[in-house]
Amino acid sequence: MLQVDIVKIIAPTIASFAIGIAITPLVTFFLYRYKVWKKKGGKHALDGSVAQVFNSLHAEGETKTPRMGGIVIWGSVALTVLGMSLLAKFIPKASIVKFDFLSRDQTWIPFITLFIGAIVGFVNDLLDVYGTGTGLSLRRRLFVIVAMSTFIGWWFWAKLGVTAIGIPFSLPLEIGWLIIPLFVVVSIALYASGIIDGIDGLSGGVFASVFASYAFIAYYQSQINLAAFAATIVGAILAFLWFNIPPARFYMTETGTMGLTLTIAVLAFMTDIKGGGIGIALLPLIGALLVVTVISNVIQVLSKRLFGKKVFKIAPLHHHFEAIGWPGYKVTMRYWILSILFAFAGLILAIIAS
Repeated sequence: MLQVDIVKIIAPTIASFAIGIAITPLVTFFLYRYKVWKKKGGKHALDGSVAQVFNSLHAEGETKTPRMGGIVIWGSVALTVLGMSLLAKFIPKASIVKFDFLSRDQTWIPFITLFIGAIVGFVNDLLDVYGTGTGLSLRRRLFVIVAMSTFIGWWFWAKLGVTAIGIPFSLPLEIGWLIIPLFVVVSIALYASGIIDGIDGLSGGVFASVFASYAFIAYYQSQINLAAFAATIVGAILAFLWFNIPPARFYMTETGTMGLTLTIAVLAFMTDIKGGGIGIALLPLIGALLVVTVISNVIQVLSKRLFGKKVFKIAPLHHHFEAIGWPGYKVTMRYWILSILFAFAGLILAIIAS
């Protein structure tokens, strides 16, 4: 049984990677043919001023590199998950059915979350390229996130009976219906971390480490279907990274980051009390670089508003390192190393605290 479970996790990982490698040439063809990149490069800071340092580093690349590379990720995941599920239905042999990991109790919620986020992100990217040039307004995106996360939080509370959160080395903390607003807050915070998608290959490596860590944690908790789903995403991200190592063939953008960040929130809650673990408490450790990304932005904004000066040359932090002279590939590699270490640290804590 142990061997079957391991294969059930490894098989879709390999499948999603292979599918991602296979579909990328087609995706690339359409992205370049229809010129899916910004027609005018550059960004503005949160206070409305021109982000001069960022523009000096990346404005030119934004008008030459296609967006929507996240299609490779969610496309590979969809083909893998649905392909294995359909295969099990049309060929109902025991040897095939056991590899179907699309289940109501473990994978439907994260699967649907991934694709709602991907679709909203896709619309945002379309408007960014062909419409207003600024995508969906932040208010509209936040409305979707709050509405979706409120429903999912309610589902955890009302349908799955989740009313507490795991505390390392202690008894669970009972919070009742407050699990709903907690899920909303975590989802918004994680969505904000999507700005880590700013240097070739950076976000892919960090996201891969986070999903791999939760895949191992889910496996340790005997949530095999959930582990297989998280591992499938890892395989898809690795396929994306194959073509995103500097110089990037395309950017992930919102259609990738929105779905991935919101899915991480679901995985954290699924591996918490429901899985007999501390998945929520582990999130700041496993996703430490995502946390740092958001905090650096908050510090920069507060410092400018309260004291009239910047703490960093540019926020978030990874761009600050570029601004002080680090090559983009050096920032990426060091973030990858740190993300792997944090992922392992989270996994170890999950095991010893269980």
